[in-house]
Amino acid sequence: MIKDYRRYLIIERAMSQNTVASYCSDVEKFLAAYEGKAEDAGPDDITDYLSSRTRISERSQARLVSSLRSFFDWMVKEGYISDNPCDRVESPKLGHYLPGVLSEDEIDSIIGSVDISSWQGKRDRAILEVMYGCGLRVSEAAGLKISALFLDEGFIRIIGKGNKERLTPIGEMASDALTAYLEERPAPTSKAADDLVFLNRFGKAISRVSLFKIVKKHTLAAGITKEVSPHTFRHSFATHLIEHGADLRVVQEMLGHENIATTEIYTHVDSKTWQNEILTHHPRK
Repeated sequence: MIKDYRRYLIIERAMSQNTVASYCSDVEKFLAAYEGKAEDAGPDDITDYLSSRTRISERSQARLVSSLRSFFDWMVKEGYISDNPCDRVESPKLGHYLPGVLSEDEIDSIIGSVDISSWQGKRDRAILEVMYGCGLRVSEAAGLKISALFLDEGFIRIIGKGNKERLTPIGEMASDALTAYLEERPAPTSKAADDLVFLNRFGKAISRVSLFKIVKKHTLAAGITKEVSPHTFRHSFATHLIEHGADLRVVQEMLGHENIATTEIYTHVDSKTWQNEILTHHPRK
């Protein structure tokens, strides 16, 4: 059953590999704890299971409910059950989560801390420049392809969540860093890595974990003690654009957000700000 559900998430929902893995893992853990048939699970069983997961955060509990709701929606669709038991289960109420943001000077310090005397240093500089310059998710940076680079034209093609494609402008500093790295990029040691921009020291695809370590390494080298991750670069990118007057809808497109409310959270811009912006410029205000 899980195998069929996994196929549904990949083919029909077009979810990323990481999301599929998370959803299926959540469902498998629930079914293992429930020890009954999935068709017989009711709202009380799900509530009891959530109550037993006291060591996970409200955000993790909310994701767990989302995973189970998706699974039981699929069961309804396939005719295994008539109603989704999660419809009567409340998700934890979450406040707005605001990731940390770096100042422009801190960004400069981190990127400037990279020793570019080796090809790995040039790679690290390019990674940091592109993540900040284009606002990439860590998975988007890891999966960036050479065939998706149009540096002469000033943009790159990104495959984001749900395999959705977007075109993102790339500035001169990020473009130059990429060019310098690509000139020394080693030959890949696996066919799967032929078209990938960023390689590890073994000539294979760089992992998300490695990108986290690269960010951490150069953050510490710059003497910055705050918690910084690849996502911090993405969030800082959006925040700095807004601070310099970029339109919220443009930032939304560049980040690949479907909902502008998500962009609003990422950029520390509250609803009053952009509502006032709209009302100020509306012809019938």
